[in-house]
Formats: sequence, structure tokens, C-alpha cells
Amino acid sequence: MTQHPQGSKRIGFFTRLLDDAGPAERYRLALEQIQTAEAEGFDTAWVAQHHFNEAEGGLPAPLVFLAYAAARTSRIRLGTGIITLPLEDPVRVAEDTSVLDLLSGGRLEVGVGTGGTASSFAAFSLDSEQRRSLHADKLQILTEAWGGKEVRSSANSLYPAAPGLLERLWQATFSVSGGERAGRAGDGLMLSRTQPRDSSQPHAPLEALQNPIIDAYLQELPSGATPRILASRTLFVADDRATALRFAETGLRRIVPHFERQGHVFASDTVEDLIAATDSHVGSVEDVIESLSRDSVLERATDVTFQVHSIDPPHEHILRSIKLAATEVVPRLGWKPVPTPVPALQGEK
Repeated sequence: MTQHPQGSKRIGFFTRLLDDAGPAERYRLALEQIQTAEAEGFDTAWVAQHHFNEAEGGLPAPLVFLAYAAARTSRIRLGTGIITLPLEDPVRVAEDTSVLDLLSGGRLEVGVGTGGTASSFAAFSLDSEQRRSLHADKLQILTEAWGGKEVRSSANSLYPAAPGLLERLWQATFSVSGGERAGRAGDGLMLSRTQPRDSSQPHAPLEALQNPIIDAYLQELPSGATPRILASRTLFVADDRATALRFAETGLRRIVPHFERQGHVFASDTVEDLIAATDSHVGSVEDVIESLSRDSVLERATDVTFQVHSIDPPHEHILRSIKLAATEVVPRLGWKPVPTPVPALQGEK
């Protein structure tokens, strides 16, 4: 099994498009954040898909946005974290990702998952209780189309062909069984910045919940396959601890009800307890180096992506956090870049 060199990993930036602005301005600011991440040496940039609700992220069409970003960047890899596959036509996803990968110069990474709220499923005339079976069926159609098989037993096959995307597919999961599925398929494993808790372990650290998922993934990975493990983490770095905590208190208090619905229990409402209970890494450079270094999942990850959600500070502070993460935090953690060759593109002359 191929392993990355010790300490090597790709570093990514994940934007949720939650700035206090209208949609056009949100998209402009998100692009500037991605451009800043590229300029500071980040390897990847990721966006989430959220339908209908501006408070959730306001980006229903991530592939359209990434095409926009691809035209205005040159090196950084561009990923979906995630496409809610049960709500999509998988043939159209195959076609759109194939074209976008060509236009971006082979820089596309495709993360998929079952996510989405029940109300979103209803708007697409689908039953959210069927999300897992819908996801499995549509994932099979998507990968078969990329791989050149006839689409839905018709006489048609995907054009442009996209077999290279099979090596850049990621499956998001909260569960050990999901880790096993991603491993058996030889896909990448995507782990969230937070994790639902059940009543038996409401205070369990994030690493205690995610390391068993990684174990299951590695156990099922085919012999000779290269593991791809992406861990997303909430990170907000400021020039001083007081500034970081001021924004953290505002952002995290706003999101407490969401975390409580996921099974989190808050020991108190102090900002330090809110940070701990939401698995966030917040503070000065020294603060976040110390907290990140205690997360054993990050040592096992091949890819680490940082996002400021649920802190959600103003745009200029996001840009500063990106710079501090790139120039101060990552080097001092000893994480080194992984050279990523540009994939061969189908149809190149």
C-alpha cells in the first residue's frame, strides 16, 4: 500500500459562503478567499452544496461556481465537499464534472454524500428516508459513466470521457460502515469538522469518533491502493487571542442549537467551552498549533482542509486567517506539501 512521506499532506481551504452579504457579493468574496488560498500555497479549495437556505451556505450549484473559480485560478485544486448526490441526476453530474475537469486542466476533486435536509428532498419530490439507497444507486451510475460503460444500459457513453475522475472521487461519511464502503471502492474518505454524538458519549473528542472510521476504511482498502483521507477542521487564526475569541463567541453562540440537535452537550456557555464542544481550533498562532497538534486524526490524514465556519468572522479576518495558517501554523506543525502531478486529460493531443 502506497503511503505519503511522513508529515506530508495536502492543505485545503473550505468556504461555506456565509458572509453577511447578498448572493453575488458572497460569491465574489468566496472567490477572493480561494484566490488568496492559492497565493499562500494551499493545495486545494472546497465548496459545499446547500439548497434553498441562505443561512446554510447559499450555494446550490457548486460545479457552476467552481467553473467560475477555475477560470480565475491556475494551480489550486477545486473540490466539492459535497455534492448531495441523491438530489441529482447522476448522468448530468458525470457530464458536468467531465467538462469542468477539462476546463480546469484536470484540477477537479469530487466529493459526494447523502446529505441534505428533509425539506430539500421534498422540493425535489424525493423521500429523505430513501437517501442512502438513492445515493448508492446514483453513485454506481456516476462511476460507471466516468469509467466508459454504457449509460443506464443504453447505447450511449459519456462524452467527454472522464476515467481520471474515478481516482479523484471522495465519499463523505459519519459512520464506520461508510468508511468501509469508501475503502472497498478505493475512493477517498471525507471526514467532517464535527461529528454527531449519541447519548452514550456526548463529550467524546472528535478523534475518538473518527479514528475508528479511518481504521475501517484502511482495513477495506484494496491491496496496493493509495489511501486518501481528508479531515476537515474549523480553524480561525487571529493575530491575538482576544480578537479570535471575540468573533468565536458571536459565531458559536449562534450555532449552539444546531450542535445540540446533533447530540452535543455544552458544559457551560463560556467561549472556551463552546470552542471545545464544537471541535473548533481558535486563537492565536500558538493557540491553534497546540490544539491541532493534539488531534491524532490529522496525523493520519493525507489531506487537511480548514474552514472558519462556525466562527464566520468578517471577510478581511478570513483572509488574515488563511495567511497565518499558511505561513505560521502549517510549517510549524511540520506538514509538508505533497507534489500532485497534473492528471492526464482524456482527448488531449
